[in-house]
Amino acid sequence: MKKYLFFVNQPYSYSILRPLQEEIWKRGDEVAWFVAGCTAAPLRPDEKHLKTVAEVMEYNAIATFVPGDWVPYFFPGIKVEVFHGMARNKRGHSSEDESDHYRIRGWFDLYCTHAERDTAKFRELAEKHQHFSVAHTGWPKLDPLLSQPMRGQRQLEEGDLPVVFYASTFSRSVTSAPDLVEKIGELSRSGRWRFIVTLHPKMDPEIVDQYRKLAGENLRFVESDEDLLPILPEADVMLCDTSSIMFEFMFLDRPVVTYRTKMPGPYLVDVDDVGEVESALTKAMEYPVELMEATRALCDELHSFRDGCSSARVINAVDDFFENQQARLARKPLNLIRKLKVRRRLAREMRLNPF
Repeated sequence: MKKYLFFVNQPYSYSILRPLQEEIWKRGDEVAWFVAGCTAAPLRPDEKHLKTVAEVMEYNAIATFVPGDWVPYFFPGIKVEVFHGMARNKRGHSSEDESDHYRIRGWFDLYCTHAERDTAKFRELAEKHQHFSVAHTGWPKLDPLLSQPMRGQRQLEEGDLPVVFYASTFSRSVTSAPDLVEKIGELSRSGRWRFIVTLHPKMDPEIVDQYRKLAGENLRFVESDEDLLPILPEADVMLCDTSSIMFEFMFLDRPVVTYRTKMPGPYLVDVDDVGEVESALTKAMEYPVELMEATRALCDELHSFRDGCSSARVINAVDDFFENQQARLARKPLNLIRKLKVRRRLAREMRLNPF
């Protein structure tokens, strides 16, 4: 039986890693979770939780999967980067050299990439650095969405209200939440729309409380630590700003409306005025041909696969790494100062969030 480890440092990691867990279990192998820097409350009773570094060392996994940009280098096994999002930057273009997405910090042995463009870039970097390998696998987080039996426009029965999924990022310079709270409350009370609302975990608590108070017959408020993936397919259209969740929603082949987005493009219906929100939602519900063609083209750019099998490809890539890649790689750089910082960071975050 092979043993694997999940390193969790942010709440978003759970939905990224759980499809991998299902694939590992399907193969008869074992996986454990180590959480540092955020709450372990989302862990289920059937998920193995290692609470100390000593337990991690004793567990002795052959590979640690990481959705973030750092990992304790001294944990046993290889370190596998699966990423916390797809390769996009704040301007809405594919990320280039300067992006954090492509920064090589010296922690990872294997990068599991999502699309042709980021795969090519990482392979260039692998050729340059010589101490890691790259596999074009797709993103495990999308497996549940891409496995949905019904994607595209939902057929509403008579009397059904269209469902809007509203999500907002937390940064004050880009969040739409303060501007839209009254409008979303008004639309949910109008009897013309139903809303599902969630906000970023770092959102101003006062804003979060305003949205919680809107909950009612036609508005469901979803806490930030809930798994959003099973909920997304319930919506017909997304209302967003500059949160990366809008790209995930697009893989359902459904439209996105944004308010003053910093990532504009023909794949969005973007508005600058609160008074235009409802008309934009109405337009999006018509699934305009040009909008949906642009949405599909963007999804092709961001993620190569539509089969919902990225988790299987990631585990296969780990097997291939051991069999065909590991022996030919150079040693990683010493990075003594970075390693000291990682030890300090791990100690600090375990003190701040003691499982």
